[in-house]
Amino acid sequence: MTLDAATKSKPVELMFSPTDNERLANLCGALDENLKQVEYAFNVMISRRGGHFKLYGSVEHTHLAIQALKKFYDDSYHHLSVEQIQLGLIEIRNNPSPPLGDSDRAIAGSNATSLQLVTRRGNIQGRTARQTDYLFQIKKHDITFGIGPAGTGKTYLAVACAVDALERELVSRVILVRPAVEAGERLGFLPGDMVQKVDPYLRPLYDALYDLMGFEKVSKHFERGIIEIAPLAFMRGRTLNQSFIILDEAQNTTAEQMKMFLTRIGFGSKAVITGDITQIDLPKHQKSGLVEAERVLKNVNGIAFTRFRTEDVVRHPLVQRIVDAYEKYAPDKESG
Repeated sequence: MTLDAATKSKPVELMFSPTDNERLANLCGALDENLKQVEYAFNVMISRRGGHFKLYGSVEHTHLAIQALKKFYDDSYHHLSVEQIQLGLIEIRNNPSPPLGDSDRAIAGSNATSLQLVTRRGNIQGRTARQTDYLFQIKKHDITFGIGPAGTGKTYLAVACAVDALERELVSRVILVRPAVEAGERLGFLPGDMVQKVDPYLRPLYDALYDLMGFEKVSKHFERGIIEIAPLAFMRGRTLNQSFIILDEAQNTTAEQMKMFLTRIGFGSKAVITGDITQIDLPKHQKSGLVEAERVLKNVNGIAFTRFRTEDVVRHPLVQRIVDAYEKYAPDKESG
């Protein structure tokens, strides 16, 4: 929104009183950087004098921006990081007040706020309605598929559920599985044993584990076999009991591999399969096992599917815009 266009609208005013200069400084950020993020996120303009704010924009957008300012002011007893600001903006955008509409409440479920996961990071929860639904689906079902674009939390939330199940002793081990398909690159010969060869492909899962459990605890669990790496090609012939199994990047499985993986599930086990069907790296003649599984299993009782959308992206605000742009882009419309 341009300055001229914004200032034609009647401003909405917000006052923080009594004035607390330290909290206001934390709220606004260095050189008002936090306010700029709020402006950018909700397409508004903000002017400030002390604790008196004026917001210009549409009624809907200024309402969201005021929610953001109030939330960040409540949190501003300490320095607000860029991550806190961006995650807070995503939460407000996807869970505005007053409450969500009926369709979104149906997605989230009536007990959405009651789910708590035991991890080092404390209470992990969904930041969008579909993320919350995804967590409840994992809790409720033995096999859950999370399908959607990058940045929607599919893998991280699956790992959080695995850590929670392990901490509560609901399972005896966590098994991480990922197909070693090169994303348009040629990595050449990788030295080392099988685990070392597969390690680079599992790095996103490692990162989530370290964040949720801590490096030392994860290392000990690897040593004891409580957390295990199982290359997809080596899953054949196994039956996995009392395990929480995560198959990441499942869009790069073949139909045969997906069927083989799903039939490994044993007693007392849960499996979460995640993938983004817009980023399939298989040869053109091969059908994605994830695409086929969604068609074949969509009506099978006991299996759940959560379909994420671009509004569920929980990364830098530009990631959502990038995903939207690629979805709208049609190469066949180019003139050359």
